Amino acid sequence: MKLKTGCFLQYLYLDEVYCLLSVRNAKALTDYFQLLDVHKKNALNNLQFYCFLHYVTDLKKQHIMLLFDLLDRNATGEIGFDEFYMLVCLLLAHENHLEKQFIYRHSGPAFRLLDIDNDHTIGPREFQAAGFLFNIKKEELEKIFKDFDISGDEQLNYKEFKMFTIFCIDKQQEKEKEKTRRITKGSVNVTLPQGSASSQ
Repeated sequence: MKLKTGCFLQYLYLDEVYCLLSVRNAKALTDYFQLLDVHKKNALNNLQFYCFLHYVTDLKKQHIMLLFDLLDRNATGEIGFDEFYMLVCLLLAHENHLEKQFIYRHSGPAFRLLDIDNDHTIGPREFQAAGFLFNIKKEELEKIFKDFDISGDEQLNYKEFKMFTIFCIDKQQEKEKEKTRRITKGSVNVTLPQGSASSQ
């Protein structure tokens, strides 16, 4: 799932810690939503939703319509601004490789998105069907269920899912520390000869 080059969403800034838009960006998104809402119902129907996502992303029709159904939890045939806002934050998180940060910060909405049949648990099929939202590969998926399905019923309840989100953020922080360590070590190696030469 990628944003198309030059689309409006690429000009929005997503806070890397909380995975939310700034007030100024949220206001710009509100204005954009009102432009899309040609029927002035404060909601988008499935056709408007499809056209929007088809224009700004490379998602296929089946994924767009699945996403619409997941966001339209009360089956009204429309999504409001709250769902639209969450969708845009998710798209931007995906674009900036902050999917795990998003899952951690918004574990409740993420869990509800993945819970396709609305039975308050997530099975492997649901995770696989909606995994494209969070860039979760099949191998990762199998490991998730092996490591976090404590009850052994091949379903993740919210507590198990929450543990998975905490693990995700811990792993991401470890990677960032390792990356910083490598960068710091690289810059020390580059500057060390100059410093040692000047001290002689």
